[in-house]
Amino acid sequence: MRFLKNSKLLIIVMAFILVLSACGSNSTSSNSNSNSNDEEAKTDEEQVTIVYARGKDATGATDVMVEEFMKQNPNIKVEFREMPTDTGAQHDAYVTMLNAESSEIDVFDIDVIWPAEFAQAGYVLPLDRFIQKDGINMEDYNQGPVSAATFNGKQWAMPKFIDAGMLFYRSDLASEAPKTWDDLMAQASELKGQDGTQFGYLMQAKQYEGLVTNAVEFVASYGGEFIDENGEVAINSPEAIKGLSKMVEIANADFVPDNITTFTEPESHTAFIEGQAPFIRNWPYQYSLANDEEQSKIVGNVEVAPLPEGDAGSAAALGGWMAAINNYSEHPQEAWEFLKFMTGPEGQKIDAIEGSHAPTLPALFEDEEIIEANPFFGEEGFQNALEGAVSRPVAPNYPEISEIIQINVSKAISGELTPEEAAAAMEKEMKEKLVK
Repeated sequence: MRFLKNSKLLIIVMAFILVLSACGSNSTSSNSNSNSNDEEAKTDEEQVTIVYARGKDATGATDVMVEEFMKQNPNIKVEFREMPTDTGAQHDAYVTMLNAESSEIDVFDIDVIWPAEFAQAGYVLPLDRFIQKDGINMEDYNQGPVSAATFNGKQWAMPKFIDAGMLFYRSDLASEAPKTWDDLMAQASELKGQDGTQFGYLMQAKQYEGLVTNAVEFVASYGGEFIDENGEVAINSPEAIKGLSKMVEIANADFVPDNITTFTEPESHTAFIEGQAPFIRNWPYQYSLANDEEQSKIVGNVEVAPLPEGDAGSAAALGGWMAAINNYSEHPQEAWEFLKFMTGPEGQKIDAIEGSHAPTLPALFEDEEIIEANPFFGEEGFQNALEGAVSRPVAPNYPEISEIIQINVSKAISGELTPEEAAAAMEKEMKEKLVK
């Protein structure tokens, strides 16, 4: 009987142990499933989606860059939003969006003339703390675009790719590029009429933004400025007036077209590729256009050089694009990671190879893959021209400043004002606008 009682007791204990074991096993299984679900949820929570906005990219470089970034940063998904192709329409779309403090985009491209305006309006995030934390040396970048993105002592955008005014010349007519503006005038006069040419020099002198870029180059080459680094109006100086005077002299010379004040980029580049002049001031696209066998009469006879020097050297008006972070972004750190990649060596290399955009990191011009994709980038004249890039006046109300410059420089070229009078008028009008 005692054995039977003990056996029953043993069976009960063992059954109880089995129940506990089963419960433990179910609990472990349940916890395991729970942990697995938690991990999946955690992964989902950690993946942040940011939106990158820019104008249409026909080259496909943006897609390649975004894919490579997401491959290296699996927790950050980048969605590309295409903005209007027209720069003005793109600007207005951003202003409308950001004025409403919208967070629908995180990173976006901006023209080199927008940083001060967008910074003043509070649309973009200052980048200094990110730059310092990650040890980025801004000296590694071409200083033209760096200065264009600096306002009130802070960095508001990162340089993405660069454009600059350059001198293109017919190597079958001119053995070398003119070094100074006076050299240009002498050669332009001498070569006008040779080999079917009608003119000696082509530029953009219509009353529009292109006139401002030409004026900036003349003024800067003689040591002048429209607005200095402290935001003060500086156009009414001896150096600036000397630059304006040289511009007026050349625009009225007998070796430029009589209707030069109607010339924008298309009119000037068309005349050049038709063989009508030995020299032209234009943007880098002129080189490939001049070597296009379908439309150019001067294929294989075009070289590039920095624009002629004034008393202070050569200067090239800065063009190109930058990228900034929306001040209202809900993911500023992730936005910075993408911005840093895109404007860093790896992102700019992709953009150079896939999009044929000139890097703002001079060291990349030594990259064999980039030069293979863009042989033009390897030319010393091209690189030297980029080094002379200077920004247009940095002002939060740049469109108003640009209009003042356009009107008064046009009056100086037409003879309605002397260069001295034009400088004084610009000084007065710009000071009134900048006070606001």
